[in-house]
Amino acid sequence: MALVRIVTDSTADLDHDSAASQGVEVVPIHVRWGETSFRDGVDLPPAEFYRLLATNGVHPATAQPSPDDFTRVYASAPYDEGIVSIHISSKISGTCNSARVAKESLGADAPIDIVDSGLNSAGLAMVVLAAARAARDGGTLPEVSAEARRACEETRMIGLFDTMKYLVRGGRISPTIGLAARFLRVKPILTFREGEIVRAGLVRSRQEGMQRLLRVLTGMGPLRSVIVSHSTSLEEVTEFVRRVTAEHRGGVDRVLQMGAALGVHGGPGMIIVAARRAEAT
Repeated sequence: MALVRIVTDSTADLDHDSAASQGVEVVPIHVRWGETSFRDGVDLPPAEFYRLLATNGVHPATAQPSPDDFTRVYASAPYDEGIVSIHISSKISGTCNSARVAKESLGADAPIDIVDSGLNSAGLAMVVLAAARAARDGGTLPEVSAEARRACEETRMIGLFDTMKYLVRGGRISPTIGLAARFLRVKPILTFREGEIVRAGLVRSRQEGMQRLLRVLTGMGPLRSVIVSHSTSLEEVTEFVRRVTAEHRGGVDRVLQMGAALGVHGGPGMIIVAARRAEAT
């Protein structure tokens, strides 16, 4: 049994059952649709979220978990070594700050280490699962924290969006850029740089976009782990996974269904891939 508890937030796209099987506790973000608020992945599973996104005329908004949300999780069960709480990049969300406020409320000596992953979605899942493995192997709090930070440094994340429409609705890009992209019929490739989401290129087709993702993976050299998160069709993500497996011996470790956290801004048709470089020998 792990002596260090691992906590994350629902931007990692880990559903609660599979997370629990790995010894991970998930604190849900909040999704507001008009006057109604949902807990991501609890009250609002991905399938229902994308159905509402396509049919509801009001665009939803997301909000980070409150400090009280974290306090309840941190205080919910005893721990021997402590807690490593790993979260979405602080450059794009206040979630890490909520976690820090919760830690402070429990006292300065609370054995809780807050890790800003600088990532989200599949990239955050990569870091969280690496820390969970270290905890299950009996790692101490410093050892598990060190493995989480090592995974942050070694993980790269890149994704194909089908449209900029939802980025415009959510205020992430200007309507002028969105209109130009629609007129030119281009699709954005996005990545993380120093904890912020930045554009890595534009492509004119889904196939070109997936080929670009594959080239990025190949350019990383030998890979230790690959995770895919998506909001596209099962057929398309299955084909993408097949192509990754054909080029990289280890294949894909996990395929995740993208939840509301990124879905609010990207909509359907996203494929996000996170890869961790193999250790140098």
